[in-house]
Amino acid sequence: MTQTMNLDDYLAQGGVLTSPGNVPPRYRGELLRLMSSFVDSELAASAGFADAINFAPAIKERIAASRITLEKADHAERVLAVMADFGTDSRRYQQSHDWAARVDREADIGAARREGDMRLSVFHYPIAGWTDAVVMNVLQGLAAGVQMTELTRVSYAPLAEVFREIAPREARHAGLGLEGLAALAESDRDRVQASLGYWHPRVAAGFGAAHSARYETLRRFGLRHQPNEVLLARWETLVAEHLAAFGL
Repeated sequence: MTQTMNLDDYLAQGGVLTSPGNVPPRYRGELLRLMSSFVDSELAASAGFADAINFAPAIKERIAASRITLEKADHAERVLAVMADFGTDSRRYQQSHDWAARVDREADIGAARREGDMRLSVFHYPIAGWTDAVVMNVLQGLAAGVQMTELTRVSYAPLAEVFREIAPREARHAGLGLEGLAALAESDRDRVQASLGYWHPRVAAGFGAAHSARYETLRRFGLRHQPNEVLLARWETLVAEHLAAFGL
């Protein structure tokens, strides 16, 4: 008990762990949950953007969608390598689910997770055309940027290092989306506005509930640093600033 309390204090004060051998059971469970959510979300995002390649109106846009599809899958593979250190069978993991599966377009599943599938709920919804893909990528890309400020500081050092490598590419994905949105705001404004109305609440749900009971545990373990409501507010501000720049 004393050792456990000391470790909790160490982590709460900014300490880091460096190998599976010195990770306590509760911390291990929360760490694997965090990694599973990220991997499942990246695999589902990659599968969703694979369809968007064929929605693209020109070669430049096809290249952008292809890059996002490829790099999302690569990000999942990098974090799976860390999970493998904890005994996860990465090959079986990748083959265990249909990552392209989507609910009906008008379904409303809130922030729910499904058994055996830890993807963020936003990745359960289908993309309907190129404008929809660009809008979704912008909103979720900005959300990923906010969430990366947490992930790059997790207290499990090997994972934090992977997230620091991933973060610039996730930022580029959002940048590609913003380039596309700038053009669409001029040529397809009504459809952009409709798509914003569809995706905004679904992306917001990915930040989780305000005043989450689990947050304090994650903060003690050094796996979180800012509560859900703070991250959501930061995202809302970023979205408002970028949309205002396009007159949206």
